Amino acid sequence: MTAALPISGAEPAPEAPVLSVRNLTVSVATEAGAKPLVRDLSFSLHRGETLAIAGESGSGKSITSLAIMGLLPPNVAISAGSVCLGATDLATLPERQMRALRGDRIAMIFQEPMTSLNPILSVGAQLVEAIRAHDPIPRAEARARALDALRAVRLSQPERRLDQYPHELSGGMRQRVMIAMALALRPQVLIADEPTTALDVTVQREVLDLLRDLQRDLGTAIILITHDMGVVAEMADRVIVMQNGAQVETAATRDLFARPAQAYTQSLLAAVPRMGSAPARPAPEGEVVARLTDVSVRFALRGGLLGRVTHQVHAVEQVSLQIRRGETFALVGESGCGKSTIAKAIVGLVPHQGRIEVAGLALSELDAAGKKALRRQVQMVFQDPAAALDPRMRVGDLVSEPLLIHGQGDAASRRARAAELFARVGLSADQLDRYPHEFSGGQRQRICIARALALNPQLVIADESVSALDVSVQARVLDLLRALQTEFGVAYLFISHDMAVVENISDRVAVMYLGQIVETGTRAQVFGNPQHPYTRRLIEAVPVPDPEHVRVASPRLSAEIPSPVHALGQGPQRVRLHDVGEGHLVAV
Repeated sequence: MTAALPISGAEPAPEAPVLSVRNLTVSVATEAGAKPLVRDLSFSLHRGETLAIAGESGSGKSITSLAIMGLLPPNVAISAGSVCLGATDLATLPERQMRALRGDRIAMIFQEPMTSLNPILSVGAQLVEAIRAHDPIPRAEARARALDALRAVRLSQPERRLDQYPHELSGGMRQRVMIAMALALRPQVLIADEPTTALDVTVQREVLDLLRDLQRDLGTAIILITHDMGVVAEMADRVIVMQNGAQVETAATRDLFARPAQAYTQSLLAAVPRMGSAPARPAPEGEVVARLTDVSVRFALRGGLLGRVTHQVHAVEQVSLQIRRGETFALVGESGCGKSTIAKAIVGLVPHQGRIEVAGLALSELDAAGKKALRRQVQMVFQDPAAALDPRMRVGDLVSEPLLIHGQGDAASRRARAAELFARVGLSADQLDRYPHEFSGGQRQRICIARALALNPQLVIADESVSALDVSVQARVLDLLRALQTEFGVAYLFISHDMAVVENISDRVAVMYLGQIVETGTRAQVFGNPQHPYTRRLIEAVPVPDPEHVRVASPRLSAEIPSPVHALGQGPQRVRLHDVGEGHLVAV
């Protein structure tokens, strides 16, 4: 029998998917029986394709990725469906066989690289270990391959990085190491679980560009798990939107953004902060609540056998700014630029040079009792509400605790004040006796805001207060902050690296780089006419939630951001701010 000849002009057979998930259900064992966390999920992934799984926290995105990788917790298991990598059903493989595939044919990049890397092993040792676990080659050859992997992810000084430990690298560098480890064996499928959520916007841009380049060069199929719709618009070919463990919509990326069919998808897209969408409003003209004049914060570094001070970290260098009543003053910049250090200096948590005035009083001229009284005027809302709330205390007691510390009222009046604040932030009085773990992340942040307002402060410092929240929760918290500002007249120092959020909430903006302000002005000045190259780079790096957007190519970083560590007697060159018009100041 002769083989059939191909018919001229016939369509080529469609390429088989690299990964095929069919009717996947993942359940957790409870006292009441199995409870599904992911229900009846199906999708296929082809070579060189990027599939985004989007949705808010608790939607089942990460559980799906862990099920595919065979990394589910002991009390969670696949209860139905299949996960086929080629012809191999991963759901039925024993752990020994799964371990052989994991990292070799299918790999994963986790959200927080610091918890994924072994702190007691050097970067090179971990890369070599991962390579030799799947390819029994000599150690020298594995080290050479590890070095090639670090070069492929464009990590600066790769030979030096091999001998460094994770804590010696920045967050962006650690994430590059994780990508290098995941791609060292050229897997067919790469799962990236929120790979850029914890990164600064410029580092995020570099990582996304890197993933796109590596996918083009290696043909790797990528599953991108994220709640950042801007990242979805830029990276994905297709999107699955999940809610409460179920798939609510799937479509090509352009179709999903242009014509979302489901109400949940529409609300998710509507909540995404967009550059240029903030309504104009007049700048507040109230009195100055806080004033910083030539403030510097430096930390000593010791070395040598005698532990002498050899270097100084110039965390903040000669910063001057003022915040008025009723305004939102935003400090933006990348991690390590000194934003949070300024916040700590204002509340007296770190020693400083220069002059800090709050409510007309200079911090350096107050005794201990005066500083305690002054702290009534300045309160903070931190990034992680779960870490900021004592898990052993009821939330009503947490909100009224500042009143107790400062001797305000009796038990009944303090509880009444807590109930009043709960109503202001959209919670009910019958929730006062619950514990923090009984609330969602957004509700916990509302509790932190209520506690910050308990003493009627003049200034609230919001340090990355919405960066860990889902976009819809983030939008509700930002709306709450605006409403409370209108009601109480409080001033905000809003610290963030998210330029889209800053553009939507701020009145005035200061851009920080290596401990110094390089540009400051009104929101319209900084975002409408950015003058400093660093400001322009921050704005250009923001992912745009529009698949039709054409990004202007910008040069990639060829080196690391300079270090703020300097030898004794030396320091960074002080920048001078020049007024380019109407109070818009730019470093020259």
